[in-house]
Amino acid sequence: MKETVGCCGLDCERCDAYVATVNDDDALREKTAELWSEMNHASITKSMIDCLGCRADGPKTPYCESLCEIRKCVRRKGFDTCGDCDELEGCETVGMVIGGNPDALANLKDRD
Repeated sequence: MKETVGCCGLDCERCDAYVATVNDDDALREKTAELWSEMNHASITKSMIDCLGCRADGPKTPYCESLCEIRKCVRRKGFDTCGDCDELEGCETVGMVIGGNPDALANLKDRD
């Protein structure tokens, strides 16, 4: 499994925070901060849009770093991703992601 697949199975390379970080794109950071602020009813600044993925070394958004319950669970259990857990398909924590995203579930099941 590539390092840019998150604990939840989402492909971090498709995330605007990741794209803005690897391309040092401040315009995309600003756009993403505005969108995420509106979507999450929270104050998100462009300086928070700096992330290389939740499993990779390097910067992470504040959400990915310390607020994501999925990442917290994976780390607490000592796993790399939810794909390492026997409770994957019945899990309420990751269910909100994999329930609506078959690609995320496929990523978690792909052990190569």
